[in-house]
Amino acid sequence: MSLSQAQGIVKNVKAFYNRFEKYLADKAFENNNISTDKMDQDQVANYDLAWIAAEIFAIDEMIAYPAKVEKGAGSIEENLSLFFIADALNDIVARFRLAAHKMGITSEQAEKELGTKDIYDFIAKFSSEEFAGKISDTLASTRDYGAYGLNDDQAMMADTFRKFAEGQVKPIAEKVHRQDLTIPDEIIDGLAEMGCFGLSIADTYGGFQSEANPDHTSMAVVTEELSRGSVGVAGSLITRPEIVAKAIAAGGTEEQKQKWLPLLASGEKKCAVAVTEPDFGSDVAGMKVAAVKVDGGWKINGVKTWCTFAGMADVLLVLVRTNPDMSLKHRGLSILLAEKAPTRDHEFDYTQPEGGRMHGKAISTIGYRGMHSYEVVFEDYFVPDANLVGGEAGLGKGFYLQMAGFAGGRLQTAARATGVMQAAVEKALQYAMDRKIFGKPIAAYGINRHKIAKMAAITQAVRQMTYKSARLMDKHEGQMEASLVKFYSCRIAEWVTREALQIHGGMGYAEEYEVSRLFVDARVFSIFEGAEEVLALRVIARALLARALGLKAA
Repeated sequence: MSLSQAQGIVKNVKAFYNRFEKYLADKAFENNNISTDKMDQDQVANYDLAWIAAEIFAIDEMIAYPAKVEKGAGSIEENLSLFFIADALNDIVARFRLAAHKMGITSEQAEKELGTKDIYDFIAKFSSEEFAGKISDTLASTRDYGAYGLNDDQAMMADTFRKFAEGQVKPIAEKVHRQDLTIPDEIIDGLAEMGCFGLSIADTYGGFQSEANPDHTSMAVVTEELSRGSVGVAGSLITRPEIVAKAIAAGGTEEQKQKWLPLLASGEKKCAVAVTEPDFGSDVAGMKVAAVKVDGGWKINGVKTWCTFAGMADVLLVLVRTNPDMSLKHRGLSILLAEKAPTRDHEFDYTQPEGGRMHGKAISTIGYRGMHSYEVVFEDYFVPDANLVGGEAGLGKGFYLQMAGFAGGRLQTAARATGVMQAAVEKALQYAMDRKIFGKPIAAYGINRHKIAKMAAITQAVRQMTYKSARLMDKHEGQMEASLVKFYSCRIAEWVTREALQIHGGMGYAEEYEVSRLFVDARVFSIFEGAEEVLALRVIARALLARALGLKAA
């Protein structure tokens, strides 16, 4: 039984999945489109549909993984793949039981269609304690978590930023976290010198992204390695330039591109994103922060929240309602670039010469410290016409430009989750080898061996999903894959870091050990950049149902 047999098993799984997808699509179809109201009558089923789609994506990548990195039978790469596939199939089959019941399919019929005997045999062999122990023992003796599958340039970047994370980020990560400090200038300046902020910006505008041959994988690799050091101190620094630059590149005027993209790429100007409102998180259509046209520009009034890095930022991308007609929903939104003085303080209050005011206060959080997320209040805050993204042509297009930026952000968030998981696996393995209970290392106990194998397999699966999504984005594709890997990685990172902490026992709950920080940092992934439920139901499931009926997703 091998990966080739797994392909046959997965073929049956995909056929049953397609049947489930079509069933939910037919139920949600109304007036020649997918009805959100009808989808909401099956929210649990649609969430499961999105999750299973993500797991199938992961399985496909792990089936291809050993050959892609030119590793054969018995390699750590193949063993991680077999273990992951077995574990994911176990979860999928459990979810399919509920799906079959919902569709009115008998257990006998479902088992026949799925070929459950082959599935159960595969699961029994490759998720067994014995097989997991083999993987765990290999990891303990070699510290080889599997080849990444990078080209020479990407591997060099991974090595360069891994060294920076080890030498510059990790030594201060715990201090920044425990004392809730702001990221030191030497980290930001160091990454700017390395070209970090220009990784997603075209070389024609001072960045390092080739317009002719894009390479989103390098951005993911850098993000992962920095997040392995600390997601709050370094791993998230690229995210905001990524989002803002992509929005400007997608819809800005040529003058705006010429001005802002080189400044963002060099790190001369730092940026933040102000989209979420206290009463409107992912419900962008209902947002109320307004900008009123005045002579020479716009005046913003209202409150934005969860504006990460707003204190240190020189400019905020602000999604505002420029058309007061609420019936327009998201079509009444535009993007303004609001400039301000940067500060390292947890509170700021900036008054413009024109009299406008912007003041903000950092929100206390359990993790993800260093970046700091602010609630920001705008009072008649003036933004010149030159900073309306897209100019007159950009009016009403803010939602779409923001989404152009967030697509790359989702990919980057998956890379952040991968880095945090990799750090957690490494910490768990080392502690399990060092810690002895009842006369032997806890790494020798079956349950811990199984946990370590599963953690390593999941981390590699997410990494390969992320790289696949990045390669698709190079071809201006991969929107669905980026959403799937963001959804899956963020949720599963909680499990990986939770088990890493659990392996540490009581010491894992103490701030003395890095794993406690990894655990609370991972918890934010399923919330920011779009809560997992909204991403699953409003983005992924809706697109899947539309696809099943041959419709264009709204």
